[in-house]
Amino acid sequence: MFTIYLTLLGLLSFAVGTIILGTWLRKNRTKENAENSSRMMHFLFFAGLVAPPIVGIFYPGLTHFDELAGLQSLPWKTFFLILGIILAIPGLYFLGITNKLLRSLGSGTNAFILTKHIVADDIYKQTRNPMSLGFYLFALTLGFVSGSTFITFAVLLGLIPAHIFFLKYFEELELELRFGAPYLEYKKNVPFLIPKSAR
Repeated sequence: MFTIYLTLLGLLSFAVGTIILGTWLRKNRTKENAENSSRMMHFLFFAGLVAPPIVGIFYPGLTHFDELAGLQSLPWKTFFLILGIILAIPGLYFLGITNKLLRSLGSGTNAFILTKHIVADDIYKQTRNPMSLGFYLFALTLGFVSGSTFITFAVLLGLIPAHIFFLKYFEELELELRFGAPYLEYKKNVPFLIPKSAR
């Protein structure tokens, strides 16, 4: 049960951190404050949304969450296994290409070394948040491949909504304060999450 509590506590900490830092940034709108609070949010992201599942892989193991939570495993194991493998392909692609682009075009990374430029090329022409989309797809992959009802619902009802709230309530403001009008123009022309077709 420790890892289940750790997972739920991580989700809660991330959501509360988003509210606190998002509210604070709205009252203290400077580029420096945006940069500093962004680093704090990235710490909360890794501590709250990434570390608990990594712990869960080793203890109790992805296939044991349902047993601990008193849930039945997902039905149609073969279907969800195949679906998970299918989702893993674009998920890993988005995670890989975005890290490469943030380094090469943004002169930063996805976390503590903040980008110095807006990245608006390649996959970023189709969606403003391809890394997040990759993260969601890969998280669902873990739930589907392991056949875990708990992990699948934790991703669908906890992780994805909490992270989308972070993107809308905190990150969009943080990027606006850091990059100004060019970011607002980019935001106006590129969809939030679901990629538009390439032209």
